[in-house]
Amino acid sequence: MGFNMKDMGKMMKQMQQVQADMAQAQEALKTELVEARAGGVVTAVFNGHGDIQSIEIAPEAVDPNDVEMLQDLILSVVREGQAKAQALAEERLGRIAGQLNVPGLPGF
Repeated sequence: MGFNMKDMGKMMKQMQQVQADMAQAQEALKTELVEARAGGVVTAVFNGHGDIQSIEIAPEAVDPNDVEMLQDLILSVVREGQAKAQALAEERLGRIAGQLNVPGLPGF
């Protein structure tokens, strides 16, 4: 099955639309938020780009005799928040990429 100029024109229009949709989704990810919690005392909020927007630490989490525990909790919420933000971005952008239909290429 051949690939003709009509298919090429369709593909170019599709690619331009997908590119515009991707740019719009990337912009929207700046304002979409995910939250991660650890131990019920540390909460971090990230945007869809994985940037930390806020971090809250409950007063009872601050124990001068166990700073290491607080450090572990913070590290845990940062890792979880980044993973959630990445999953959100992959889901949003993957949905758009799935719209791309290239004739003659399997798997699209």
